Order: sequence, then C-alpha cells, then structure tokens
Amino acid sequence: MGHLLVFSTCSFKFVRRSCFRLKRLLGGRCFHLLRSIIRPPIEPVSRSFGFDRGKPIDRVYIESFLQAHAADIRGTVLEIGDSTYTRLFGGNSVTCSEVLHAVPGNPEASIQGDLATGAGIPAEMFDCIILTQTLPFIFDVHQAVLHSMKALKSGGVVLATMPGICQISRYDMDRWGDYWRFTDLSARQLFEDIFGVGNIDVSTYGNVLTACAFLQGYAAHEFRAAHLNHKDPDYQVLIGVRARRPVTGGSASICVGQTESPAC
Repeated sequence: MGHLLVFSTCSFKFVRRSCFRLKRLLGGRCFHLLRSIIRPPIEPVSRSFGFDRGKPIDRVYIESFLQAHAADIRGTVLEIGDSTYTRLFGGNSVTCSEVLHAVPGNPEASIQGDLATGAGIPAEMFDCIILTQTLPFIFDVHQAVLHSMKALKSGGVVLATMPGICQISRYDMDRWGDYWRFTDLSARQLFEDIFGVGNIDVSTYGNVLTACAFLQGYAAHEFRAAHLNHKDPDYQVLIGVRARRPVTGGSASICVGQTESPAC
C-alpha cells in the first residue's frame, strides 16, 4: 500500500510538472484550448467564428493568401460584397473598383449579378476578381467558376479562398444556403476544369491546433504566430486558389459602376 501511495504521489507530481511545462510552451490560451480538446465542451466559445473575440483565424489565412498575391490586385478589380480587400491589398494599383452582390440592398454594390447563372456579370472586364469565402454559398460552383473566368480579361486572375474545416455559417444557411467545404484536391480539380491545367496555384493553411481552435470560435490573437503559421496538409482550415485566364486576344473594359468614385 505504501508503494502504491508513493507511486501515486510521484505520478501526480510528474503530471503537474508536465502540465506546467506544456502551459509554458504553448502559452495560456493554447493550453486552455488543449484542455478543452481533452475534455470537450458541448458548446463552442463563439458561434460567430471568433468575430466577437477578435479577428477570426481564417481571416488571418485569407489575408496571408491575398498578401502573397497582392501584385495580381490591379487594374479593374471585382470583389464580392464590399471592397475591403481591394483597398487593403490593391492600393494605387487599382484603377477601378467594382463590388458584386447577388441581391438588392447593398449600398456598396456597383453590380448586381448571379455568378451561378451569369446574369448581370460583365464579360471580359476584370483584371482581377477577389472571390473570398463565396463559393460555399453557391450550389452550382462549377458554373460560378465558369462565369468568373468569363468575366476576366485575357490573362486576368481570380484569387479565391474556400473553407476546408469550418462550422456552418448560420447567417448564410438561413438565407441562400451553405453547401460546400473543400480540400486542395477538390479545389484544384474544380478550377482546372475551367481554367485548364497549368493555370492554377493552390495553397493550404492550418493545422490540427488552429482547426480545433477555429471550430471552437477562438480568435487569432489568442495564439502565437508560429502556431497559426504552421501548415499541416491533413488539417486544411483554408484553401486558396490563384487561377489565371489563358492569354488570348486583347480586351478593353470600362468601369460600369460608381462612376463618381475616384477609383473609376
């Protein structure tokens, strides 16, 4: 009995020391996340992707992807919903900024159109289309990618991001639907079917820690940069695709919306 007591005491001290070292290694927030994984709660800490705590983890990955391809954000640029990333990463390289929205009521939208049907989408007009976190909410993604390609000038680029490991977006599900999650393989095949092999670059972001954290609703600032930036291809939180329309003949375009804007 005495030996058992000594063993139990030693085991407890070992576990306590190990936990202390792990907490110091991971940082307080990460340690609490690890503990929540071991003893998972029924409810997430946030149902709004971490927006109510700070910047969501996937937004860090989206911005990292766009920063890596900032040179493509130039000329006439189309973005979905608003022009946040056009302004942030395009800067003075953008000569005309357009915003697409599928339904009326968005004061920032200069174009109302449907990527799934092509209705209202100008042809061969854009040097760059920023298509972040849009495809999951379109059932016919093949047609959406096709009409995105048709909207590009010759040599134009789509910069698209898609969720891999992600909760349901209840806001979108209740309005127009939340249909898809992707892998690097499905994203590559989807875009290669339209743009052709050799015109696609695919990047993945995330790891098991950030995947669990994102599902729980933790924000990016609660983790060290090294943990956020580590990439594990088996735990894809975000997939980024750069797709370039093959160069053919020349094309010209005008800015169709917000003609009073300095961007046009």
